[in-house]
Amino acid sequence: MSTGSKDPESKEPRSSGAPSPFTEEEIAAVTGPVDENELDEVEAATIESDEVPDLQSSFEKLVQKSRNLSPERIRTVLESVLFVADKPLDLDQLFEATGIDREKILEAINQISGIHRDGISGLVLHEVAGGWQFRTDPHSAEYVRRYLRVKPQRLTRAAVETLAIIAYRQPVTRPEVEDIRGVDCGAVIKALLDRKLIKILGKKEEVGRPMLYGTTREFLEFFALKDLSALPTLREFHELTQEHQEIVEKERPEAPAVQGTLEALADPDFQKKMDKNMAASEAALEELEEAMSEADKTQKASTSVLNPTPPPEGEPGSEPD
Repeated sequence: MSTGSKDPESKEPRSSGAPSPFTEEEIAAVTGPVDENELDEVEAATIESDEVPDLQSSFEKLVQKSRNLSPERIRTVLESVLFVADKPLDLDQLFEATGIDREKILEAINQISGIHRDGISGLVLHEVAGGWQFRTDPHSAEYVRRYLRVKPQRLTRAAVETLAIIAYRQPVTRPEVEDIRGVDCGAVIKALLDRKLIKILGKKEEVGRPMLYGTTREFLEFFALKDLSALPTLREFHELTQEHQEIVEKERPEAPAVQGTLEALADPDFQKKMDKNMAASEAALEELEEAMSEADKTQKASTSVLNPTPPPEGEPGSEPD
């Protein structure tokens, strides 16, 4: 004999034997109408504690606790910290976050690098800008971009050339960059500054005191470089295989212009030529300033002859009233 209840929709007994859920009509009949504004006049209670933890004592306790962690646990702790970090973390930052001994951190980082590497894991540990950061596997880039609905970040030819000159010649001035490229680079340099790929390092001690430019930490992050020493050497560009040269020519129809820029950067006498041209420019500027000074003196002398200043009234030579 079935003791199941009836479904209010079908009016048929249910065979499960479990009680049926209440319908909205049944709930409304018991509770009455719901007043959604009943708490408008009630002041909300404070549910977050205002207690400020003692960071120094907390860190000391963390250090003591970290000494007893197993190598596997240290690895999982570092994985968690690196996963939530939005910037690459260096050794000191990882120590301040975890209190784990620096030598143990390096050992765990080596283990994590072996586990999270290209082609093996969806998250890859990269050594970037002097620290470590989890990034998605490059082979999954197409799928990640589609999910995030973002376009790949690509720089124009002018931006790449200008950035390459600054990266390999830093600190470098705008006139020096323009001398290599042969065109005005003001707008491109401003765009690179806005993107924080380059920064102003100071002013050069010469006539006009032009700004000196160099690359930034964001530059290293953008190109996934550990430091500037990780940049490919100029010799490597010249030793490209025929296959890679064809790829470059296919992807970059303007490759001859880029090749000319690389040749200028690789020329060992280029800096001497730059210094010679700069010295000639400074000499010409000094001659121009001297010529302008002489012209100014001549103009003043001519003005005094053609428009002499009349003597004050009452002195010899002044006209009577």
